[in-house]
Amino acid sequence: MGGKTGYPVSWYTNDKEEGNFMEIEATSADRNLLLEMKGELDHHGARNALRELELSIDAALPKKLVLDLAGVTFMDSSGIALILRAQQRMQLLDGSLLVRNVPQQARRVLDAAGIGRLVTIR
Repeated sequence: MGGKTGYPVSWYTNDKEEGNFMEIEATSADRNLLLEMKGELDHHGARNALRELELSIDAALPKKLVLDLAGVTFMDSSGIALILRAQQRMQLLDGSLLVRNVPQQARRVLDAAGIGRLVTIR
């Protein structure tokens, strides 16, 4: 998607040695925004990820947002909230959201909640 936007931005929501962290790398070009997420998308990680999502959308004003979850090692309902917020923000911009590379555990969470009826998932 082009050049980096001053990222990656990383933060740790718990003891790094325990492996409980969430990292996001944002890439923006031509009104496309890619957010690559790595780590645990639980209530700790999602709070920080939501803040980063909002800042990235505000900076890029994208027409297309891609959330790449390939590096997500765990996701709970907090991840669902993040995806729904991303969808709301993109609707306000008359844009689209794509969630891709969803790991099996996260896919089960999304399927159980019926998120695939609201958001494009590949």
